[in-house]
Amino acid sequence: MKTNLSVNVNKVALVRNTRHLGIPSVTKAAQACLQAGAHGITVHPRPDERHIRAQDVHELAALMKQWPGREYNIEGNPTQNLMEFVSVVRPDQCTFVPDSEDQFTSDHGWNLEDTATRERLAPLIAAAKASGVRVSLFMDPLPQQMAAARALGADRVELYTEPYAAAWASERESQRTEQLQRYAAAARAALDVGMGVNAGHDLNRDNLAEFLKQVPGVAEVSIGHALIADALDLGYAQAVAEYLRCIEAGNQVA
Repeated sequence: MKTNLSVNVNKVALVRNTRHLGIPSVTKAAQACLQAGAHGITVHPRPDERHIRAQDVHELAALMKQWPGREYNIEGNPTQNLMEFVSVVRPDQCTFVPDSEDQFTSDHGWNLEDTATRERLAPLIAAAKASGVRVSLFMDPLPQQMAAARALGADRVELYTEPYAAAWASERESQRTEQLQRYAAAARAALDVGMGVNAGHDLNRDNLAEFLKQVPGVAEVSIGHALIADALDLGYAQAVAEYLRCIEAGNQVA
């Protein structure tokens, strides 16, 4: 399976918001990434608009109409501001993330063993799908929760990959192996119940290829912080090209 690259442009907006000059441009960054071969664009508009703003969401939606075949993914907590974007913008995909309003960054997936969480998510998933939007749930790599995600109507899960990235950075082979086994088992469990698998959070040029080699069926990786940081050194086009090369290496069949 070919893995798609979706570029999260939140960090471009974060830099822009430090001044009132409108630079760097979020839409120009997205355009540059698409021109370089990125398969999609991701944004996570938080209620406090600390980075992506409502205007950005709509301007990017207009941009994506010029790129048929490329996908627009909007992330967020569906109990906060996400659903208003889903119903109006109707992106290709929405990713439900269990973040609190003041959370620094995403750091855990949904706990679908909790009945109240399932009851809260079910109608929101149904509403998104009624608008023709694919739904992905941000999940920890827990195989036992994949069937519950499918039962709620989710089309995909996005595996939260920070624990894998931390193990990779530790340079301890045993930790890397253990984490890869966890993610591979979770991915297989998702695939077995008919869901697609996405992945994201702290994936970078060092750890991406190995993750894709070991974890089956990853349809999409969403990468923001590392790719935008690399773009400061390499430029958008070269940074995207480097990540596409990592994906190609990871998708090679042994």
